[in-house]
Amino acid sequence: MKNVLKYLDEVLGIPVTANPMAKSSQGQLPMYVIEKFNLYNINLIDKDVVFAELKNEEGLSILQIEKQLQQINKQLNKIVVVVLENIQAYNRKRLIEKHINFIVPGKQMYLPDLLIDLQESYPRYNTKKEFLMPSAQLLLIYKILSGDLNWKIEDHPFKDIAQKFGYTPMTITKAMGNLKSHGLIDVFGEKEKFIQFRYDKKALWEKTKKDNLFVNPVLKTVFVDEKPKGLTLLKSNNSALSTFTNLNPSNQEYCAIEKEDFYALQKSNELLNANTTEGKYALEIWKYKPLNIVSDNTVVDPLSLYLSMQDIKDERIEMALDQMLKKYVW
Repeated sequence: MKNVLKYLDEVLGIPVTANPMAKSSQGQLPMYVIEKFNLYNINLIDKDVVFAELKNEEGLSILQIEKQLQQINKQLNKIVVVVLENIQAYNRKRLIEKHINFIVPGKQMYLPDLLIDLQESYPRYNTKKEFLMPSAQLLLIYKILSGDLNWKIEDHPFKDIAQKFGYTPMTITKAMGNLKSHGLIDVFGEKEKFIQFRYDKKALWEKTKKDNLFVNPVLKTVFVDEKPKGLTLLKSNNSALSTFTNLNPSNQEYCAIEKEDFYALQKSNELLNANTTEGKYALEIWKYKPLNIVSDNTVVDPLSLYLSMQDIKDERIEMALDQMLKKYVW
């Protein structure tokens, strides 16, 4: 299951945890199902999902798997995903034809119930998506804001970029493929891969925005009564905008937190009175790592801030956002 969680994080950029299914829940299932699978509860894209890891793939029967997964779904009323280490092409085709959710770590993820269909090790895989991947957006924003900094993305191979920004080499490779598929970079090199952006910083921003490729960096907002300790939390939302502009700060204090840090705090029950409506502090959980772009470690970068607030229908905020771009970016 460790390989599955790593695969989800690398491909979707979503850190998840797998909890073995409690015996009380397993007791609702037929014994032959319990003997066939290792069962885990996972929250994936705000959905409660059961991952059914096949214990023995010898003599794999798609018909049997279909019936067994239907039993799990019927008894637990949850989306069920079968996890396979290997699969023959004809069996993969049958799973898809039957719309069965399955994952082959490192190779393919077919989750029609979650509207996900990704193939990594097969020729038809395509890195082009409707929007930028979070990791790709981070690299692009860093490029625009890096200015005269000594460390420039274009001077370094993929492995060095992965190390600097805290991603795996696979994630950086996918991010570069994503940027290339949208015509934002060129990739060159044999043994080591390098990139060259096709536009200067202002044109890069304008093209990406015109093509509607940017994503809101904020995954969700959670309110708490105490700020988490031991972490560097950057000001975000109104708290950050008032730092960049003459907009008066709001009474609500907003902070950006990396999603990995948030889920770790959530798992260890270190968030005081976490809820989705009110609290002394508003924690914005980010899809990428805000600390990797900034240099002063106090406030999120102005471009990500703009993208996180651009849909707020408030004339004062709209004017402040425009003021910030003109002052700090162009």
